[in-house]
Amino acid sequence: MMRINVLLFANLKDMVGSNRLVVDVPDSEATVDGVRRAVVSLHPDMADYMAAAIAAVNQEYAFAEDAVKEGDEVAFFPPVSGGSGAYPEIFRLADAPVSTDELVAAITVPETGAVCVFSGMVRGETNRQNGTLHTQRLEYEAYEPMALAKMRQVAEEIRAQWPLVQGIAIVQRVGRLEVGQNTILIACSSGHRDQGCFEAARYGIDRLKEIVPVWKKEFGPKGETWVEGHYHPSPEDRADG
Repeated sequence: MMRINVLLFANLKDMVGSNRLVVDVPDSEATVDGVRRAVVSLHPDMADYMAAAIAAVNQEYAFAEDAVKEGDEVAFFPPVSGGSGAYPEIFRLADAPVSTDELVAAITVPETGAVCVFSGMVRGETNRQNGTLHTQRLEYEAYEPMALAKMRQVAEEIRAQWPLVQGIAIVQRVGRLEVGQNTILIACSSGHRDQGCFEAARYGIDRLKEIVPVWKKEFGPKGETWVEGHYHPSPEDRADG
């Protein structure tokens, strides 16, 4: 029998009332799914949520039959709502407002002639077929060490596809955010506007929403709810995939 430390995020954390659990797993079941079953045995009401949860072992995506050992950090979370070299890179989880000007200045080098910035915002109204959804505020949560590692992976993927991109910045806000505030800033610089900075910034936000473990809770007149995505990582989404 081995003892495994488990981290829980978003709705899983709320259901347990804590973001940490310690479970005992038989040596013969020392896999990710074995840990998943151990959590459900302690909290049977979580069975459906745990079945759909994404897993990570030691801050990297993990899958059903991946082995675990005593001392490993195993995390479960819902589907989520870098590079090296001479050019500057910024990866940050920020609990305070971010200055776009400062971010652009930080990734600008003497040969930079273009910077593309994507800024996500807290939307107060969302038009849907069945009416307008009103949002009062959002609260963001992240699996911090893994989120920063996956931001770096996104930057590495950007450099592989757009090698003329210079500086890269990925900053995700966490904590409470009011309507009209920035939720995320992604900026990419290049020598000219046709050297990939537009495409790289677009790829950055799309990829972040797939593999960077960040979630948001939406507060409105009818209550609060965690907003989950639909993308489930595959082995190819690992940093060494």
